[in-house]
Amino acid sequence: MFLFGCGLVRPAAASVYAYTDDNGTVSLSNVPSDKRYRVLVAEQKDNAPVASAARGTLPILVNKARYDRIVDDAARTYGLEGALLHAVISVESHYNSKAISSKGAAGLMQLMPGTAKRYGVVDRFDPVQNIDGGAKYLRDLLKLFNSDVSLTLAAYNAGENAVVRHGNRIPPFRETRDYVPKVLGFYRKYQIDL
Repeated sequence: MFLFGCGLVRPAAASVYAYTDDNGTVSLSNVPSDKRYRVLVAEQKDNAPVASAARGTLPILVNKARYDRIVDDAARTYGLEGALLHAVISVESHYNSKAISSKGAAGLMQLMPGTAKRYGVVDRFDPVQNIDGGAKYLRDLLKLFNSDVSLTLAAYNAGENAVVRHGNRIPPFRETRDYVPKVLGFYRKYQIDL
């Protein structure tokens, strides 16, 4: 981890790979010795500038690896794609399990108190409980909106009643209109990477 604080965000000579073992331990390597390793940071071409978006994404990817196993378990349990859960977490909290929004949402998946209670989450800061509750909520929203991922994400952000009130369309709230494409971007990336 020390290497990340020392400037690994600059162009590297080699790719960095990561995998999380059954105990939740994250292993990093520039030489993947096991098929479980996934690219965490791709090798940069000579003199290729590092995009600012890539710099912002690096901490998310490092933290993402810490929660892979919990996300995979919840995705399997509720019939979801792990990529969707990871995308929501990336945008909601950037993998900060102690995150609190100005509106009172908390934890990795930024559960509101009412949503947490509805899904049996006692401790919103507990990663297992938070991801489990958020996954159940996403599953139910996907059912409610006939597997329409955009409407599901809009409902996750603005509430299902807001989507229904607006004729099963993305509500005209700036935050929600920004949120949906941002999560979809991570979703597409993780579908390829996972």
